[in-house]
Amino acid sequence: MQRDLVQGAVTVIGAARSGVAAAQLITTRGGTPFVSELAAEDRIGQSVQALRTAGIGFETGGHSERVYACGLMVISPGVPSSAPVVVEAKRQNIPVVSELELASWFCPGPVVAITGSNGKTTTTTLAGRILGDARVPHVVAGNIGTAFSGVVREMRPDQTAVLEVSSFQLDHCESFRPRVSVILNITQDHMDRYGHSMEAYAASKARIFRQQTEGDVLIYCADDPWTSRVASQARCRTLAYGATPHAGDGAWLENGMLVTSVDGERHEIIPSGEITIKGSHNVLNAMAASLVGRMCGGGPASLRATLRNFKGVEHRLEFVREHQGVRYYNDSKATNVDSVWYALQAFTAPIVLLLGGRDKGNDYRRLHELVRKRVKAVVAIGESADTVAAAFNGMAVIKRSSSMDEAVATARFLADPGDVVLLSPACASFDWFQSYEHRGRVFKELVSAL
Repeated sequence: MQRDLVQGAVTVIGAARSGVAAAQLITTRGGTPFVSELAAEDRIGQSVQALRTAGIGFETGGHSERVYACGLMVISPGVPSSAPVVVEAKRQNIPVVSELELASWFCPGPVVAITGSNGKTTTTTLAGRILGDARVPHVVAGNIGTAFSGVVREMRPDQTAVLEVSSFQLDHCESFRPRVSVILNITQDHMDRYGHSMEAYAASKARIFRQQTEGDVLIYCADDPWTSRVASQARCRTLAYGATPHAGDGAWLENGMLVTSVDGERHEIIPSGEITIKGSHNVLNAMAASLVGRMCGGGPASLRATLRNFKGVEHRLEFVREHQGVRYYNDSKATNVDSVWYALQAFTAPIVLLLGGRDKGNDYRRLHELVRKRVKAVVAIGESADTVAAAFNGMAVIKRSSSMDEAVATARFLADPGDVVLLSPACASFDWFQSYEHRGRVFKELVSAL
């Protein structure tokens, strides 16, 4: 049984939030964790303090031979499968699992797992809000910021775990089985981690339903080609959602109304124009979250009230302020091209776009048409500034900035009253910032100080 692997020595690779939470969980289950981190100790001070307080052994600044003196290795999402420490562990026949897999072994309640290239955080947060408003006991965790291992220790059997799940977390799952899984979309992202293969990336996403059987449910977007392709492999019940009506159960738009049908029970939930979060993509996210609500006991009236009042999540098309007639939006969580495509669709006003960071193998051609139509200027930022500038040369005014301070000042100069300034980078944040949250906070602070 998988839990038996935790009883002895367990190595945890990575000392970020999920790594520390995994080590703490292992301790409470009778195991002896050892945490190994590549970064220097002074870069992870908070994690080091938590490990010392818990009496957990650790090393920083690299992986020693001690990491292989274990019966199980647990890896954090930031550790790629190709990392030498993972390759060597497998060579030595040491089982390697993700933190998500580990936590699932000890979860006493049902799991709702939500993945996709875009919209995961918004949909997970909204699904949690729907369950809360419907008085369904639950916790929200996973890739959204609170590690599953950190909440599973205190969960009750009557609580549902609503999890945001990334492809990185799924890569090393073997027995993870949600009661309800959701795939929102599969679009180009993390190509540097998947050998620039969409097939490999899609296969990773499909692991979310691999262990599901006929008593479980997969909710998927019928409008997304890659999602529809992998969903056809599911052995469990499926519920499709999309912009147009279809036969069977699921969710769709009908005469501007969001409609759900579950077990033949059809309900008109809300006019799409009354959903408070912006953009056509968020109507699809609302469909997915509504189906989660229906499957977990939420009624139509409760769904309707939540969709009318939900204001969205931080760093996702987040309105910051209006200054001198210009509206500023923080979309720092847009770390791939498709996210930016959806963000640009959400505005009709001319846009000054802050774009760039640590590139993950982006193909910017998908944005060309929208940039020509809606973007008056691109402020290229981060390590990929030159790549961004070259990708959109001749389509809009291009300015490079060497810091976020300079980028905000440049955007302010380029924007006229009635325009939108949008930070939607399409890239990771780790060139200038610790995380996309850090990037978004700095942007908001600078805008608020104008």
